[in-house]
Amino acid sequence: MAGPRRARRSARGGGGGCCWALPTGLLCAYGFFCSVRPSEPFLTRYLLSPYKNLSRTQVFNEIYPVWTYSYLALLFPVFLATDYLRYKPVVLLQGLSLIVTWFMLLYAQGLRAVQFLEFFYGMGTAADIAYYSYIYSVVDVNLYQKVTSYCRSATLIGYTVGSVSGQVLVSVGGWSLFSLNVISLTSISIAFGTAWFLPMPQKSLFFHHVPGQQLSCEMKVMDCKNGSAVQDHPAVQRAPGWEDESQVPLNGESHTAEKQSMQEQKVDIIKVLKDLWRDFLQCYSSRTMLCWSVWWALSTCGYFQVINYAQGLWEMVLLPSQSTDIYNGAVEAASTLLGAVAVFVVGYIKTSWATWGEVALALFSFLIAATVYIMNTVGNIWVCYTSYVVFRIIYMMLITIATFQIASNLSVERYALVFGVNTFIALALQTLLTLIVVDASGLGLDIVPQFMIYASYFAAISLVFLGSGIYSVMRAYRRKEQMHSRSPESQ
Repeated sequence: MAGPRRARRSARGGGGGCCWALPTGLLCAYGFFCSVRPSEPFLTRYLLSPYKNLSRTQVFNEIYPVWTYSYLALLFPVFLATDYLRYKPVVLLQGLSLIVTWFMLLYAQGLRAVQFLEFFYGMGTAADIAYYSYIYSVVDVNLYQKVTSYCRSATLIGYTVGSVSGQVLVSVGGWSLFSLNVISLTSISIAFGTAWFLPMPQKSLFFHHVPGQQLSCEMKVMDCKNGSAVQDHPAVQRAPGWEDESQVPLNGESHTAEKQSMQEQKVDIIKVLKDLWRDFLQCYSSRTMLCWSVWWALSTCGYFQVINYAQGLWEMVLLPSQSTDIYNGAVEAASTLLGAVAVFVVGYIKTSWATWGEVALALFSFLIAATVYIMNTVGNIWVCYTSYVVFRIIYMMLITIATFQIASNLSVERYALVFGVNTFIALALQTLLTLIVVDASGLGLDIVPQFMIYASYFAAISLVFLGSGIYSVMRAYRRKEQMHSRSPESQ
């Protein structure tokens, strides 16, 4: 308890604990309302309904791919802009992009308009990085774990509330899908209004280092062994706070100082890019880091594809029965909550991931492939729903393990870099997969053959990591045998 108290005492601007509680509370409120979208589990049915009057081919092969392409194209520029502009402007951009998305979802008509809508949704998704990294610029390092859990819990609760409320309103209240989109737009608008009150950070990880608060490579995000911040360095104990107007020069030398600052900033940009490249090479030179990162990128690519087109598969399964009763919202809520429980349990699993990690990834990737195959081949909606829930639980559990393994020995800067690169590679692979399999200019396959390919994709991942895992286990045991054989000789 000494760490947080010391951070509060040293926080600039007074107010004690409010120096971290205020921005954390505001950001959590933003994340919650931004995630309350009761219409999202029913998006595919809405687009296929008379509200938009689009065909399945248009929705699956011409509209949904636009999100993938725009997300990939915007991810790296948004990543740099987030740090350069110091987070808050990009958080506001995300809120505005989502407002435009849902406004167009309500009133835009025609294929081109809905494709344009998907572009804005891709922009909003790419800006997620600003939401998850903003808080690190306004709190002390010894509060990172706490505020991260708060911010992620806020989005989780918001998504669950949105899914459950959407299901209840549709199944019990008989509300129209148009009305659900109105609620989603209202909730996002509240989030956008909340974001304006976020304090403007003084620093960022790469471009804006405050003197005396340099975030060196020794400052770790977390210690996965005990779940706490591992660094207690005086240079990072003061809360960064936000803009201090007393530091703005008011004399005639301000213009000269500003020019000098701009020149330094240009040099810093070049230096930052060089440092990023050097850190990239160092991080991925580790076999363990490379292994978990490869799985992260490959599996996230497949995961995005499955969740993007799962609603389309459910519509195809329901088509022969002409059923109008859908439980997409309940399924999304159940998979999210059960996935959160699985993630919590993973924290208490003790095993030698260095030895058995690749084998575990292979086995669970095979289970993922089996769930996708069952979802696709058994023409029962409840089997589809159950397989989808299991699919999400396994993925959320494995991605959490991968996060722990990657983050355990990384600084804040390298943490952001590695996860950014992994996500970018995942999106690049997803774009390639979408272009070949889904896009109308490629094969333009229907939903059922698409999911057969996705099941085969995860099976291939399983085989690759099974071979690599067997090699790692054999090498570890061979190393132990060599150590045992040498020990008598040394005695």
